[in-house]
Amino acid sequence: MLTQIINGRIFTPQGWLNEGSVLMRDGKILEVTNCDLALIGAKLIDAKGMYIVPGFVCMHIHGGGGHDFTECTEEAFRTATHAHLLHGATTIFPTLSASPFDKLHQAAALCEKMMQEPGSPVEGLHIEGPYLNPKMAGEQFAGQVKAIDEKEYKELLESTNCIRRWDASPELPGALEFAKYLREKGILVAVSHTEAEYDEIKAAYEAGFTHAAHFYNAMPGFHKRREYKYEGTVESVYLTDGMTIELIADGIHLPSTILRLAYKLKGVDHTCLVTDAMSCSATAGKEINDPRYIIEDGVCKLADRSSLAGSIATGDVLVRTMVKAGIPLGDALRMASETPARIMNIFDRKGSLQKDKDADILVMDKDLNIRAVWQNGQLIEETNTLF
Repeated sequence: MLTQIINGRIFTPQGWLNEGSVLMRDGKILEVTNCDLALIGAKLIDAKGMYIVPGFVCMHIHGGGGHDFTECTEEAFRTATHAHLLHGATTIFPTLSASPFDKLHQAAALCEKMMQEPGSPVEGLHIEGPYLNPKMAGEQFAGQVKAIDEKEYKELLESTNCIRRWDASPELPGALEFAKYLREKGILVAVSHTEAEYDEIKAAYEAGFTHAAHFYNAMPGFHKRREYKYEGTVESVYLTDGMTIELIADGIHLPSTILRLAYKLKGVDHTCLVTDAMSCSATAGKEINDPRYIIEDGVCKLADRSSLAGSIATGDVLVRTMVKAGIPLGDALRMASETPARIMNIFDRKGSLQKDKDADILVMDKDLNIRAVWQNGQLIEETNTLF
């Protein structure tokens, strides 16, 4: 069926289109045009002056709807994915955190199954750890980090083609060889939970670490050791021109001043927004039953309040937070859709409203609340408060 969305502000790679329409059919965008005349035979959707924008690309997400991807069950994968789809995440890379390799093999099998389904929002697997610096890993990774083992990571990567990203600490022995191997396979490699300084970041980037996970979090900035001062991971990443970054823009992990600084120094093309969301995100108000964590002040904390444990953000929250911080809406949307699509090498079909791309489309009102979601051309009925 041909569907035509009219009477909205359409966000395109060229900027805002104030009068026009988006046409979709068979899961694809047929055309984005400056003509809003109703086409004969089309199902007409009136956007009522709201924003028509690309679906979000979620490239770092641990779970949602009460489930964590480390459960490695089909129910967990489908529930968490759908929970975030309701908040605009039309493309998802499920994240497995510091897990035993038998679980990584299980997750890869599940991911492959979902990727093969027509119109699936799952585009590949993201692994965070277990090759992390123990000093920077935090309590939530206690007992789960380990030294880099070439045999085990090669065995996993030779058994599956679904892994699209892997995060590690670049200062660990064997990390540069790990990055080179992954780069040869076209997998994004990110620095994470690290205290690497400039020379280490420079060497890491040259080896294949081209992205910085949850920038500013679990990494040091400018610091002092005895009487001397040293640049931290943060400044080192800023100085590495080609390295991309991601921001947990939930308004808690990073203050608005830091969001603006990262946006100013790295720019839209090198900055993407991520939820880094845990199982207790997108739960529609349900309480969590894990004694290790508490939800307080709009974030998940360790029960003893010694540290943030993770985010409960959703894609729409990220965009609202950036706009509230003073970032233009168009740039916030690009960082939630176009930039992660480019970084994950799926921009040929995701991340923008363009002819022949997948029909992943959101309608958002003036307060940037989701009013309707189309994923691969299918309206997600639970999201529809538009018509």
